[in-house]
Amino acid sequence: MKLDRYDLKILEILSRDGRITKSKLAEAINLSVSPCWERVRRLERAGIIQGYSARINPNALVKRTPVWVQIELKQHNAESFARFESLVRERPEVTECVAVGGGVDYLMKVEADSVDAYQRLIDEWLASEAGIERYFTYIVTKTVKSPAHGFSRDDFSS
Repeated sequence: MKLDRYDLKILEILSRDGRITKSKLAEAINLSVSPCWERVRRLERAGIIQGYSARINPNALVKRTPVWVQIELKQHNAESFARFESLVRERPEVTECVAVGGGVDYLMKVEADSVDAYQRLIDEWLASEAGIERYFTYIVTKTVKSPAHGFSRDDFSS
């Protein structure tokens, strides 16, 4: 699907404010309401807009300790990767995990109740069949930029 400047502006605005009214969205992109809303529906049907949700500040509910972890596995085969990834998916305190190249196998974000709770998770995995060879822990001291702050048309400029 080819996106034009209106589509990109719609995505940028909706990523910051999914509750914007039809008329305000149309005004912001300089189109009338009907063609603007038809573009939104087209973006939804194409799967580009996957849904609308509220961004919840988890720290307002329960204070968590964010930790980034580099993981290197003992073995590098499909079975080892699948076993580790299955373990990760089962743990709600693991909020992000990506497989990477370049010396480590995974980068993972853990949001634990405390540093102690994080360490207990790692100790449990080390004693299990998770297959971890080594890991490096990075305690987050400050969030500089978070991905939940919206979409920018510049993300697609080339």
